[in-house]
Amino acid sequence: MSTATAASATRREAPLDARVATVLPVLREDAPRIDDAAAFPVRGLTALRESGLMGLLVPREYGGLGGDLADLAHVARDLAGECLSTAMIWAMHCQQVTALVGHGSPDLCHHLLPRIARGEVYVASVTSEKVKGGHLLSAHSPLTDESCGALRFDRDAPIVTGGGHADGFLITVRDGPEAAPHEVTAVYADRGRLTVEEGAARWNPMGMRGTHSIPLRLSGTVDESAVVGRRGAFREVAVADFVPAGHIAWAACWLGAARGALRSVLELLRSPAGRRQFDIDGQQLRSRLARVRMDLDAMAALLAQVTAESERHRGAAEAGSPPVQLRLNALKVFTAERSFACVDELVRVVGLRHGYIRHAELPLERLFRDLRSASLNYADDRLLAANGAMCLLDREVSLAG
Repeated sequence: MSTATAASATRREAPLDARVATVLPVLREDAPRIDDAAAFPVRGLTALRESGLMGLLVPREYGGLGGDLADLAHVARDLAGECLSTAMIWAMHCQQVTALVGHGSPDLCHHLLPRIARGEVYVASVTSEKVKGGHLLSAHSPLTDESCGALRFDRDAPIVTGGGHADGFLITVRDGPEAAPHEVTAVYADRGRLTVEEGAARWNPMGMRGTHSIPLRLSGTVDESAVVGRRGAFREVAVADFVPAGHIAWAACWLGAARGALRSVLELLRSPAGRRQFDIDGQQLRSRLARVRMDLDAMAALLAQVTAESERHRGAAEAGSPPVQLRLNALKVFTAERSFACVDELVRVVGLRHGYIRHAELPLERLFRDLRSASLNYADDRLLAANGAMCLLDREVSLAG
């Protein structure tokens, strides 16, 4: 075995936590800077590429780590404890990868998955559209069949997370000029095959500034083998893999960020300076800490339960059943709400100086802004309306376990 081959084998077999440990210092160091500048975390993505974590969900036969949804949640939570923006970029890449693994054609998987496993391809999601907003299961821009099996599209997206740095894109389009809006097809395209134009709008949001979610217009052609799932049936891909991976990864990121916030506060309170400044024996402070810890444990328990249930039902008809979908949507909404509430409560614990001022020693001000976006990231109102409808279908009120 050559030295290069041996080194590659060693990297493949490195424990998951060891891989994560190589990335965390970079995320920790860069988080304040990318927030200040609303800049994409180039160094963080490079560290993720080199760690092998970009191929976490790629099967081992393609050179990946062969991870499952529990691994996805575990890594997302740990990354988000240092930089929520970078964690979300990575988590959404993994969401695209799970769709490619589960529904990509043999030819697409053969050529693309080894590149993802090697860290060569970061995949961004193109599902939003000016006409329909963020609604996942509809599309306006049509796919056009051309000669020799080529498929052409011209796709204008108002928000593409990390789109300026992506090596490839998973894109949803209407299946054809005469297709209904719900007949959605997903295609994968390498950046090199597309004309990519960045919109003029500057990315300058309140929080999640490092995600660099910019408007893009993408046009070009792909082969029939680039279709992910059946044509016009992206809903099947979404229910089986895309939505579960997305909700689990997002929830894990938000939980990890809130856990990181509590860790930083506890470190301050337990320090000599903190003991002098705060009444750590006071009932109010202890009650607030207790409520934050209860929320973290509740989020973690729901995440573990939904992750196990989603893994168990992958590829099965039960994945689309009302009880499973109710809990999956509830995970996203509950974690979005309670992670933000945790940081809000921790700001109250440490006060103006440590919790509200930019560039304070604790990251609470940044996390407060970041987590405010959680309920807006695929709006909670849309999921609650869907869950209300499914409640009427699940008359037995089927609970987990």
